[in-house]
Amino acid sequence: MRTRTFVATVFAAACCLALIVPLAGQQTPARPFRPAVRAGNFLYLSGALPAGPDGRIVAGDIKAQTTRALDNLRSVLAANGAQMDRVAAVSVYLKRAGDFAAMNEVYRTYWPSDPPVRTTVIAPLVVPEALVEISMIAIAGGAERTVIRPADWLTSPNPYSYAIRSGDTLFMSGLVSRHGKDNTPIQGDVTVQTHAVMRNAGAILKAAGMDYRDVVSARVFLTDTALFEAMNAAYRAYFPSDPPARATVRAGLTSADYRVEIALTAVAAKDRRVVGTPNADGSTAPPNPNLSSAIRAGDRLFLSGMLGNTDGNAGDLGSQTREALARVGRTLQAAGFDWSHVVDSTVYLTDATRTPEMNDAYQQMLLKGFPARATIEAGLMSPTALVEIMMTAVKN
Repeated sequence: MRTRTFVATVFAAACCLALIVPLAGQQTPARPFRPAVRAGNFLYLSGALPAGPDGRIVAGDIKAQTTRALDNLRSVLAANGAQMDRVAAVSVYLKRAGDFAAMNEVYRTYWPSDPPVRTTVIAPLVVPEALVEISMIAIAGGAERTVIRPADWLTSPNPYSYAIRSGDTLFMSGLVSRHGKDNTPIQGDVTVQTHAVMRNAGAILKAAGMDYRDVVSARVFLTDTALFEAMNAAYRAYFPSDPPARATVRAGLTSADYRVEIALTAVAAKDRRVVGTPNADGSTAPPNPNLSSAIRAGDRLFLSGMLGNTDGNAGDLGSQTREALARVGRTLQAAGFDWSHVVDSTVYLTDATRTPEMNDAYQQMLLKGFPARATIEAGLMSPTALVEIMMTAVKN
């Protein structure tokens, strides 16, 4: 049984999970997440807002807010003995697409060389005054951190690497439909663009000594929910069996040229297996051709985004949150995991102003030992769904 002790402002936990110093504006008892959770060689950092020491969002433009959010994350890293050069993957959520260039101007100063992979989408944030939220995954200790780029590709014009490998794990940036050799856009509908993205992903996987069969998790961002089925039809061609876990949401992208962005994670694990989500009565739903409920790779479990909408809870965010987490719980159990193993979470809400309702239900279900978390507003593929929750668990 896992026990936790409290020492000053630093928490510690057994089984290689370490909880890091809270920052003002990031963690209070009323907020069911922690600034960071360490699991094995990886450190998962919650989405950081540009909050000052008093917990308030700092005044200023996107440059000032990006600086504050990144400085907050740097403090969390330092509390765990890590530096910015150990960051492997970053998610940037921007409130306004027009802030992309200015955000990049500040962002690139934190990584003058070998920047982490990055996914950047446009989405309303939980705190209206915030212009940006940033979450991270960092590599702990002296574990490998190798930049991967196909030999005939140019480096990205923006401050991110296409992929970072650490041991058996490959983190990939959110990919859009560009030519890797010259970074020019590939025009076309979502079918054309999805194929372009996935071919680029294949080139990156090959450069890392992997292939599509090693992909364990995907995040798909579409500019319009009407594109969902066409994207699925193109996407399925790359995963004819045992597709990765996946969340698909509607969000804005950083250029009007693009209809879809896809971020993948791959693990070269010999014992990779699909885990289904049992129904409440113990029966098993038929497999989904587009995604697996979860993929277990070694001691890690990558779960798909779980919805909680039913015929009886339309409009009830609390009920949908509890049902989504109940489905997560059954999936964890089917894989031989439990809630104490969950280290990271992303919550997509159709209405960010209802975050307190979601938090109440989320806290009731998890009770304690919360994972790191990012929460943003996004459109969901089911018209009656109000929340989608994607999680990662690690079992030592």
